[in-house]
Amino acid sequence: MRLTPATELEYRCKKLQDLMVGQGLDAVIIVQNADLFYFTGTTQSGCLYVPACGQPLYMVRKEYSRARMESGLKEVVPFGSMKDIPGILSHYGYSEPKRIGMELDVVPVNFFERYKKVHPVAEYLDATPIIRQVRMIKSHYEIHLMKDAADQVHKVFLRAGEIIRAGATDLEIAAELEYTARKDGHQGLIRMRGFNSELFYAQILSGTDTAVPSYSDTPLGGLGLNTSFGQGAGLKRIEAHEPVIVDFGGCVDGYLVDQTRVFAVSGISDRLRKGYDDMLAVQQRMIELALPGIAWSEIYDQCLALAVKMGYADSFMGAKGSQVSFIGHGLGIEIDEYPFIARGFKEMTLEVGMVFAFEPKLVFPGEGAIGIENTFYLSNDGLKQLTYSSEELVILAP
Repeated sequence: MRLTPATELEYRCKKLQDLMVGQGLDAVIIVQNADLFYFTGTTQSGCLYVPACGQPLYMVRKEYSRARMESGLKEVVPFGSMKDIPGILSHYGYSEPKRIGMELDVVPVNFFERYKKVHPVAEYLDATPIIRQVRMIKSHYEIHLMKDAADQVHKVFLRAGEIIRAGATDLEIAAELEYTARKDGHQGLIRMRGFNSELFYAQILSGTDTAVPSYSDTPLGGLGLNTSFGQGAGLKRIEAHEPVIVDFGGCVDGYLVDQTRVFAVSGISDRLRKGYDDMLAVQQRMIELALPGIAWSEIYDQCLALAVKMGYADSFMGAKGSQVSFIGHGLGIEIDEYPFIARGFKEMTLEVGMVFAFEPKLVFPGEGAIGIENTFYLSNDGLKQLTYSSEELVILAP
């Protein structure tokens, strides 16, 4: 278990404070687990109070002893209920805040209303945009963890080549690959910020099930095991001459990478093979475009235009009627961080330090899906690819 260095936490909180000044915020209160982990180094229940100036104050309800051990922040204090907060702030010399930022995209309404009673005269604003801005630029420490996650998904890729076979169910393959990742330190949970956006390790899908749409905001869905979680691997048995998609989220010490590779027993149709080669070409176009200063939506628009020119208007990034409006997404602690290689982000540009997955995929209902996904890092020396498993379409012996 690696603990986030105190210097990392101090730097992140200082970056947030700099952005708070620009927004006229007196304080930001952080309660969501992913943000707590990023700014405190732990997820013990409580709240992080970040003043516009001064030391952040991590108030912990449960479990204080673990929070004190795991967090590198200077000020970590126990508290029993929200009624204690004003007194704690006063003890540390902080005046009553007038403008407070909270994670209004994820905080439940009832929870928010309880905080409003703690600071009843304050104005509350959404701090999520500036929190996302801080988190979107990765440090060398974070990149190191994501490189370890890339090693993990490579082990999954190698294992997939050993166990995928005709007659096995998608679920059986998924369970074996999840076991491989779990033994390598995967936490067993992939955090996603979007409401009702649960994910579980990966999407391991074969044949026609790769083209089954679902409620999830992803190009692939899958039938799943039941209607309570209607996505991902199901009980379909793998057959020869069909694609087997291994879309896997690796995770090491909280940090994610995303990789998709395609396998097939005995080969696949000419249309799917050509589609795969074309998606590699779309990925190459992104690599050419991904320079500091380019708008996120410009990459999306040009890559979408290339896919349409290739003849995939009705199958790119989902089947017709179920297509998503992105080709890439930021990665870090959550799988849907900034930047978004997506429609509409004309004012947001690529910056050095950003990490994102790029996943051009095609979906042909009744036949299957095909595509590629890798995780990239924009460094001072240009775009670097973190995931590194072979991009060859893997044809397995029957």
